[in-house]
Amino acid sequence: MRSAQILGIAFVSSIAFAPLAEAKSVSFSGYQWEVRGGQGGPGPNTWDDRNAWVDANGYLHLKIAWRNGRWTAAEVYMPQQRLGFGTYQFKVIGRPDLFDDNVVLGLFNYTRPDVGPDATNEIDIEFAKWGGSQPQMGNWAVYPAVTGIPYSHQAYPISLGGTYSTHRFQWSSSQVFFQALHGHQDGNVNQMASWLFNPPDSVQRVPQNPLPVHMNFWLFQGRAPKNGQEAEVVIAEFKFTPAP
Repeated sequence: MRSAQILGIAFVSSIAFAPLAEAKSVSFSGYQWEVRGGQGGPGPNTWDDRNAWVDANGYLHLKIAWRNGRWTAAEVYMPQQRLGFGTYQFKVIGRPDLFDDNVVLGLFNYTRPDVGPDATNEIDIEFAKWGGSQPQMGNWAVYPAVTGIPYSHQAYPISLGGTYSTHRFQWSSSQVFFQALHGHQDGNVNQMASWLFNPPDSVQRVPQNPLPVHMNFWLFQGRAPKNGQEAEVVIAEFKFTPAP
């Protein structure tokens, strides 16, 4: 689902094949991010590396764009680095509360094959109405550390008074604490919503291993926006603070 191209040259019987295109990467908030291209889930969507870039202010832009007769999405992720327990904070510029019913913004960490299969080891901040099937745009989710256990989800309404908001989760071995706040901040002023997920069987229900961070902007089930409009969101800052 989060595939990447790798630069390589193959030689067979002294015949050199053309190298694969080098994957695009961007530097943002002190980390190196690979920009996804190609086809695949979630959605499925068409991922276009032209839909993610960093501007002169150092802000990351993610776009859903109509290109070459099809809708295309954006995703960036850490190709090598994995972050563990601590606070993951995203400062957003835009109006996720006003997204089209089919538009999804995901800010999350995600499993790797050596940690567990898909639908495990994932912690999500998402903004989506899932095609209009739920009234709330805000979504938090924790996928278990092991298979055979359903994921846990909390939806909440958001209504912004401006274009700046801060979203974070604090992850430890026993719990995940989510917050959504008005404005750009490192504190706890003007909180919109919060959720503490602290199950008694946390070793099974809370991911326990370091994971790479992803940010994606995509279309639910690959459906076109109901309003027929392209969409763009800006991430002003990603900040990770390791747990003490």
